[in-house]
Amino acid sequence: MAEVQVKEGKVPFKIKLIDEPCFTYYKIFGDLSSGLPPVVVAHGGPGAGHEYLLTFADLWRDYGLPVVFYDQIGCASSTHLQQTAGDQSFWQEQLFQDELDNLVDHLGLQRDPGFHLLGQSWGGMLGSAFAARQPKGLRRLVLASALASKELATQGTRLLRDQMPPDMRQALDEAEEKGEYDSPAYKQALDFYYRKHVCRADPFPPAELLPALKHLSEDMTVYRTMNGPSPLTADGSLNKWTVIPRLPNITVPTLVYNGEYDTSHDIAQVPFFELIPQVRWITFPGGGHMCHLEGGGLRERILKVVGEFLTQKEIADVR
Repeated sequence: MAEVQVKEGKVPFKIKLIDEPCFTYYKIFGDLSSGLPPVVVAHGGPGAGHEYLLTFADLWRDYGLPVVFYDQIGCASSTHLQQTAGDQSFWQEQLFQDELDNLVDHLGLQRDPGFHLLGQSWGGMLGSAFAARQPKGLRRLVLASALASKELATQGTRLLRDQMPPDMRQALDEAEEKGEYDSPAYKQALDFYYRKHVCRADPFPPAELLPALKHLSEDMTVYRTMNGPSPLTADGSLNKWTVIPRLPNITVPTLVYNGEYDTSHDIAQVPFFELIPQVRWITFPGGGHMCHLEGGGLRERILKVVGEFLTQKEIADVR
């Protein structure tokens, strides 16, 4: 068993139009000089922070792969920029591409043996766009409950909403019409949606998810500006986002996965499977958006599938 080594740090990150010094916080499990490609993990939200993905730290223990977590700019332990709240021109994909480039460059990950990238939810959206640029050093890509476009994501959300009880659908519709999201009926409907589709762990929420919920509630700058006022109402800077035209440019072997009940609906996975040249797609029965935090053996299965994918010597196209 590999010894657990943990290192924390901050990478200076220069942002145009921001005068103050900014930085990206990172946390490494394992030894970057081990000889195996580290796994860079990009979190979702946007604005959720890295802690809810610490399940993947076990890739070091079980497979000898160092794991690099980081908090994206605007949230958690990285620089917050609350003065930019509502500025959709500022909070764009390119900012996060630049940040990821900066982190990879700072850690020297372009050099042999290179690195893998695992992106969950919004992190997978970012990861697919990043990989489409064919960055130096990238070896393999994992898109965990990601989305190929916001349009398809919205269609998927609508399909899930249509399955909810009529009174809950009505509460959601009324909240959106009035722009009021604090009613008990709306909160009850949202809680139902979270427990069925976002994280199916029992009890809910699991302890690992609490830091993300805390980050999102304490500073809504990134989430509100990029996504919208609630998980079910999207009017932010990502509203017209798509990576679909760029997917054929992803040349590294790619693993796509989602859950049976995932908010990242199957229809938002299809372009990944159809357009990425070397791709596998797995849908985990019984899983939600946070498969890696869920019980019934799901957490263990996710780790095994991801670990084996990242350490296989040969990757075959198994469409």
